[in-house]
Amino acid sequence: MSYKTHMHGGGESYSGVLPAKQPNKSGKPPAEVVEERPLTKENMDQPNLYRTQSRESGRNGLDRVREAARRDGKLRFTALLHHVTVDLLRDSYHSLKKQAAPGVDGTTWEEYGQDLETRLRDLHGRIHRGAYRAKPSRRVWVPKSDGRQRPLGIAALEDKVVQYAVGTVLNQIWEEDFLGFSYGFRPGRSQHDALDALYVGITRKKVSWVLDLDIRAFFDQIEHSWMIKFVEHRIGDRRIVRMIQKWLKAGVMEQGRLDETKEGTPQGAVISPTLANLYLHYVLDLWVNQWRRKEATGDVIMVRYADDAVLGFQHRDEAERFLEQVRERLRKFGLELHPEKTRLIEFGRYAAERRKSRGKGKPETFDFLGFTHICGTSQKGLFMIQRKTSGKRMAAKLKDIRAKLQQRLHESIEDTLKWLQSVVRGYFHYHAVPGNEHRLRVFRKDVLRFWLRQLRRRSQRSRWTWERFRDRLAVQIPYANIEHPYPSVRFDAKHPR
Repeated sequence: MSYKTHMHGGGESYSGVLPAKQPNKSGKPPAEVVEERPLTKENMDQPNLYRTQSRESGRNGLDRVREAARRDGKLRFTALLHHVTVDLLRDSYHSLKKQAAPGVDGTTWEEYGQDLETRLRDLHGRIHRGAYRAKPSRRVWVPKSDGRQRPLGIAALEDKVVQYAVGTVLNQIWEEDFLGFSYGFRPGRSQHDALDALYVGITRKKVSWVLDLDIRAFFDQIEHSWMIKFVEHRIGDRRIVRMIQKWLKAGVMEQGRLDETKEGTPQGAVISPTLANLYLHYVLDLWVNQWRRKEATGDVIMVRYADDAVLGFQHRDEAERFLEQVRERLRKFGLELHPEKTRLIEFGRYAAERRKSRGKGKPETFDFLGFTHICGTSQKGLFMIQRKTSGKRMAAKLKDIRAKLQQRLHESIEDTLKWLQSVVRGYFHYHAVPGNEHRLRVFRKDVLRFWLRQLRRRSQRSRWTWERFRDRLAVQIPYANIEHPYPSVRFDAKHPR
């Protein structure tokens, strides 16, 4: 990141930085009270503000990029590619999943690492000479919880390395722009952070209506022209922009046939989550932030994780007006709401009482990040949100485990035990939230039932009775224990007032 300064009669003119037109004219819009981020060293105001962008690379250089982005929300960065060094490429390589499936070139993580330094120096040279060419993604289909299939684009390993490195640089800038209610695929932010913020927002704000927002086929509908415009708001380095264009247009390879990609970004590409966040930042987040300040008279909250968003409203008429306007807003940028999955429901502290007075049943529920959210009460009779693993999510996971147990029919019991321990432990690590104990116990019981059935199929004269299985093997499968604190406790610890 650099720009040159020229002296003219005692003043300075900056040849490398151009003002960008952005909707948030006041710089970085503050996050909602219940969605604030704690100040970190990188986010705090520094007494000595640099007048120029530094040409330094490495960690110090990236820190200066972030500082400049934080200091000036309209700054365009015209020289960024020099931050993509051999060291950064090496760090990016080691950050990738080692067991990930290979792309169209068939190169695995292990194979690429056999002559790593030579490969990285060659890759670095091609990047800076402009000779780097992106390969098409390899398309695979993975089952969804509703029985349909979702396309994934697996990039070649070298493309993953470059995308990770470039994303590291760009995130120094865009992380200073993204709003507090955006949680998906961002450094230091997890799905449970989003779940905590949603819980706290609904319970502490005056929320009576919840809008479950679902964008139909979001990753497939992103318009490339708009994406590049959003990139160029902050990125003036043409080499970086051209590289992003190469990734968007690289195409998809399926069964030996190359399909051009005129819109969308492949799900599964390393850079896709970052670009998706950027797209929704300009299309949705900034617009929502402005709408609730200028249009709403009651409380409005929002939590977004990638293309999955939930909003809470105090007033029904405002929620309905917002829904109509957001449909039109998304349509301008090539997006549309899923007509069946987008729902406005009565939900909140007084939902049960109000519906009962009108002669209606219990409040409807909604799903977010794998959990069904239910209006409930504590033992003291106070309003609380009950969260249970989504039935579809759990059924899909159990179906997958059952199929893989069948594939492992002839493997050793020890190997299957280690695998099941890892699977159940990972499942509990995500789903073990307060109030979800029953679903966790049901999940473990079904896993044990599937395994016992598999063991009995290994021989027509099986000696595996339930008692023998329970005493020798079942006791070694992790038990259902709550691993997460209550949402408000963790939220307050991370966001002290």
